[in-house]
Amino acid sequence: MPAFGPILGVFIEPIERELGWSRATISTAFMIGSATGALASVVVGRLVDRHGPRVVVAAGGLLIAGALLGLSTVQEPWQFWAYFGLARASAIAGVELGTSVAIAKWFVRKRGRALGLKAVGQRLGQAVMPLGIFAVMTAADWRAAYVVLAGLAAVLIVLPSALLLRRRPEDHGLLPDGAARQGPGGEETADPSGEGSWTLAEARRTRSFWLIAVFLSLTPFVQGAVNLHMVVNFHDKGLAPALAVSIASIFAATSALSILPIGFLLERVHVRYAGMVQALLVLASMLILLVADTYPMAVAFAVVFGIGAGMRNLVEVMLLANYFGRESLGAIKGFTAPLRAISPIGPVLVGCELEFTRDGVVTGVFDG
Repeated sequence: MPAFGPILGVFIEPIERELGWSRATISTAFMIGSATGALASVVVGRLVDRHGPRVVVAAGGLLIAGALLGLSTVQEPWQFWAYFGLARASAIAGVELGTSVAIAKWFVRKRGRALGLKAVGQRLGQAVMPLGIFAVMTAADWRAAYVVLAGLAAVLIVLPSALLLRRRPEDHGLLPDGAARQGPGGEETADPSGEGSWTLAEARRTRSFWLIAVFLSLTPFVQGAVNLHMVVNFHDKGLAPALAVSIASIFAATSALSILPIGFLLERVHVRYAGMVQALLVLASMLILLVADTYPMAVAFAVVFGIGAGMRNLVEVMLLANYFGRESLGAIKGFTAPLRAISPIGPVLVGCELEFTRDGVVTGVFDG
């Protein structure tokens, strides 16, 4: 989570104040990391299919921890771009890709609830981290907060992944969802899930694949921009710093509370319907955001946006896994990542706009 938008959003104001950088400059690091992670996913997805997620996720955690330490020392924009870009790319192509593919390979009938539990962990991190970061900044500064986050990444990403992650159940004499490999009489049983698997080449020849790829590329364009700038946006609108930070925590807590029930529901409802509802919720949250200039309105935005963003955690993985199966999921998911090249531009455009029209008046030259 330290390399994701809601967490970086907590750092924007203190970095802006100390180093004098524009929000477009800070947002550029987000764009660089997103684009690099998308390109790396093409290769990493195939590695996860072939060798499993353990080394990929553990290596990603180490890179994140090292990059966060580097962020505590930056003085120039290029340093910030390099370190944050490395952290975000490692989070996207290493930790996020590796864990989501692993869970989709271990579960079929229970895939919704398993991915829901994973997403609850992510959102709880987003809910707790901004408050902890704000406490460290109050006691010290934003540089100390990055040092603390580096330690957390090393302990909470590297160790569990190295000890617990495995490639797929068949490698250990098991089947998805905990089904037994042998029947009551000792005979070998077939995969009870009935889920067929497509290769990447087969998937690319279908219209469904390209429609899903378009859907997956457009949602992050909006969500990534809002994740990154929601705290500083409400700070600009007059909310006290602590209240502005609390909006990020309310958004994440709402996601955490809603994701698991949605995961159970998606085991019974086709995932394409969830994609439609997710898009409508994000649209509704954007309409609220346009007029949200009080704390109650900000909370209303956080709740609606939190539910929609939480659904995205499930829908993005389940669309590909449910349509194309488990065996080549890493390669298929990795192939779609560079097609989302449009999405990292969103945070930079919003950063330029917020910088240009802060407090409703022009404050500087458009530097985008």
